Amino acid sequence: MIKKDVWRGIPEEKISSLSIEEFVKLIPARERRTVLRAVSGKNKRFKQLIDKVRKLKAQGKANKVIRTHVRSAVILPEWLGLTFGVHNGKEFKKVEITLHRIGKRLGDFSHTTGRVVHSGPGVGATRGSKFVPLK
Repeated sequence: MIKKDVWRGIPEEKISSLSIEEFVKLIPARERRTVLRAVSGKNKRFKQLIDKVRKLKAQGKANKVIRTHVRSAVILPEWLGLTFGVHNGKEFKKVEITLHRIGKRLGDFSHTTGRVVHSGPGVGATRGSKFVPLK
């Protein structure tokens, strides 16, 4: 038995052919409002990103990284297979759009904070931890 990838009951082959109106019915209310505002023109940054992606796809340049600062943009089904460079405040992180990322935000996949790793005590440490024996 071959397991097919589906998103909310829709097979992967049919996802990219969904219209905005059909897609909006399948996503939660907050994302729905964001997408509808972008389509109507009230959210100009998201609307500009949608137009930019459509223009690049029409020109056949969709295989390159699309750089953006719009972290709040909801990932649309027509973006399936594209790669975005999402700004995290310091640099652009690559985000590849896969089936399970549809309906979420671009910023969810480009973290703004990194992991902090502290070293052991030693020279320059506080007074109390200076006398911990070093290995």
